[in-house]
Amino acid sequence: MSTDIDKEIEAIGTLIKALGPLDAKARQSVLDYVTRRLEISVSNSKGIASSPEVSALLPGEPPETTHETARQIHIKDLVLKKKPRSAIEMATLVAYYLSHEAPKNERKQTVTTKDIETYFKIADFRLPSKPKFTLPNTKFAGYLDSAGDGEYKLNPVGYNLVVHSMPKSSEEVSRRVHRKTTTKKKHSKKKNNLVE
Repeated sequence: MSTDIDKEIEAIGTLIKALGPLDAKARQSVLDYVTRRLEISVSNSKGIASSPEVSALLPGEPPETTHETARQIHIKDLVLKKKPRSAIEMATLVAYYLSHEAPKNERKQTVTTKDIETYFKIADFRLPSKPKFTLPNTKFAGYLDSAGDGEYKLNPVGYNLVVHSMPKSSEEVSRRVHRKTTTKKKHSKKKNNLVE
């Protein structure tokens, strides 16, 4: 019996490998032909290609509903995963969330101070004392570009920060703390030398 299951798994793997590089229309065409050729009775031949199970296994863009359900992530979950350590990192994360992870009907390419206030609160992230300076500071740090009218847009540096550099590893954080401590000690030593 296990041999039958192994053969079935192997067949599924072969099918996925063969259909993977094709676009949705070509996949449907291949599946329609195979079902006719092998005399497989399917009540809805389109159901094979469009079923979430098959689509989820195929590379490329699955149907919108499946894709949206699988991709949607709450801002709180993103904050827990990425662990922003400052208002600037959090503002970059909000800009990323709104352009890439928010439900499709809420997505937008720009972020405003109002968005900062809203999403900081939703994510239970501490609001800066002067939120109106958060986005300009984030732009100054190099993570956003100005889009005019008080709106800002995530740039490639900001995207890379969120996707590839967050959360910061404990080793990286300790290196930064060590560097700051060393710099403070050097400045303190220079000050003492000047006093003497």
